[in-house]
Amino acid sequence: MKNICDWNNCKKEGEFKAPIERDNSKKYRLLCLEHIREFNKNWNYFNGMSDEQIINFIKSDLTWHKPTQNFGSSDNFFKVLWNNALKDDEANGKFDPSFDHMRQYRFDQNDIKAFKILGINVGLKWDKIQEKFKKLVKKLHPDMNAGNKKFEDKLKVVTLAYNQLKNTYRKKIDRKY
Repeated sequence: MKNICDWNNCKKEGEFKAPIERDNSKKYRLLCLEHIREFNKNWNYFNGMSDEQIINFIKSDLTWHKPTQNFGSSDNFFKVLWNNALKDDEANGKFDPSFDHMRQYRFDQNDIKAFKILGINVGLKWDKIQEKFKKLVKKLHPDMNAGNKKFEDKLKVVTLAYNQLKNTYRKKIDRKY
């Protein structure tokens, strides 16, 4: 059964979808080639919108109409993930207090946890930290693990640990460690 063009009294076959409303809903009508060309020539998505509405739409379109948040905000995904990783290990007794002697080097609990996540000794030289990080990225990358979410989540935590140490070394440590 053929669909008839939904343009006034046209009797041709309607093969092409034309939206009924601007809201990107799944509602559409079928038009023939001649009438879809006419429709497209006259279609203006922004028809009836004010300048402010158009500007807001374009700004929102830059992020696929999804809400964004400041990277430093308290509910940022990576910040929440890092804080949860710290809390989980402390709550489960996995945090190793034997690292307390490293306080003299001014590593805080987050730094020590980051060393532990990367599987390296506390106070290791920066170039060795970078080497280890690169190896872990290659090992945990989604392309190497068929997109397995478990490895992706682990890679995120490793990246956060690396960034924690990068910030610490930049701020606190002479490059002699």
